[in-house]
Amino acid sequence: EIWQRVAPLAQRSGSTIKGVVTVSLMVLNVIAWCLVLFTVAIVKFVVPVPAVRRWLSRAMTALAEGWIGTNNAIFRATGVLPLEPRGLERLSTREWYLVVSNHRSWVDILVLQAVFNRRIPFLKFFLKQQLIWVPVIGLAWWALDFPFMQRRGGALGKQDLERARKACEKFRLVPTSVINSLEGTRFTKAKHRAQRSPYRHLLKPKAGALALALSVLGDKFRWLIDVTIV
Repeated sequence: EIWQRVAPLAQRSGSTIKGVVTVSLMVLNVIAWCLVLFTVAIVKFVVPVPAVRRWLSRAMTALAEGWIGTNNAIFRATGVLPLEPRGLERLSTREWYLVVSNHRSWVDILVLQAVFNRRIPFLKFFLKQQLIWVPVIGLAWWALDFPFMQRRGGALGKQDLERARKACEKFRLVPTSVINSLEGTRFTKAKHRAQRSPYRHLLKPKAGALALALSVLGDKFRWLIDVTIV
């Protein structure tokens, strides 16, 4: 009887310690890689030679992949993100991919990065403008040419479209994976009820960002990866 009472407490305590260790290691990982990334970004900003800038962009992408790879090593060591991916055959880092996914939680991007890192080109995605103020990571996204969207009222404005178009033009230069959450926001039961979505596990789709990516990169994309996060 005593053990039945103590065991859940011990389990929760162990989970808390594991969580603190994992987050601490991830923070140190972010700081270490971003210091190098920002140094390269500054050089890219001040050097006007297009060929050098393209080489530095590839170098920053390699740094970002190293950052994700170290995150994945942390997850394996602590056992906090067990994954069972299926259907990864025939993927390549030399192709352009359009990736669509449902959006269950803030962990989704970590899941997608863990599954696809170095299997396809580095994932690029459209971000809300407010996320540029996220400490360290916001600047990293900016340095890596992630497009930031205002999305007033849930729709893409003219400035958003122009920003996204310029970003997608850069994506034409080297193989890139553009990821889009068709729901446009994280799934919750409250949002699902408010939208009166006809789908059991999904919100109503928003096609603006997807249509823009296709209009600029449609001739480059050879593959669509349809991801379901369970």
